[in-house]
Amino acid sequence: MARTNAHAAHSKAPKKNQTAEAITSATPTTSGRKSVKKSTGPGSSPEQRKKNRARPGTKALREIRKFQKTIHLLIPAAPFIRLVKEISNFYAPNINRWQAEALVALQEAAEDYLVALFNESMLCAIHAKRVTLMRKDFELARRLGGKGRVW
Repeated sequence: MARTNAHAAHSKAPKKNQTAEAITSATPTTSGRKSVKKSTGPGSSPEQRKKNRARPGTKALREIRKFQKTIHLLIPAAPFIRLVKEISNFYAPNINRWQAEALVALQEAAEDYLVALFNESMLCAIHAKRVTLMRKDFELARRLGGKGRVW
């Protein structure tokens, strides 16, 4: 039995002597208006293919590797300092000045604690055969690690 090319009539390539603008203006869109293709840069052609999409999780892994290589702090400094001063003012209103080094040390300790907590919580989620972090993972990690009270 010979194969027939039934869909070949629907997918004919445009003639080479037509310009790209004539091809795009001749094809109506679903709303009845004519579509006009805009060039995305110098040397771009309408036949240019879309970029390949990355698989889910690839970007996240790339970001994790990037942040593991850096030594920069991840929490923005200004909001963290405002929070520290607000908490400090609530518990000890007479303390209103902080050394810059003390704030940096406090921020480094806070980020180290949070990274360790996320790491342990992720291990709890993996142990439960899940990929999604949930509140119960954080609570279990805090109880197992002995890091303060569970809320």
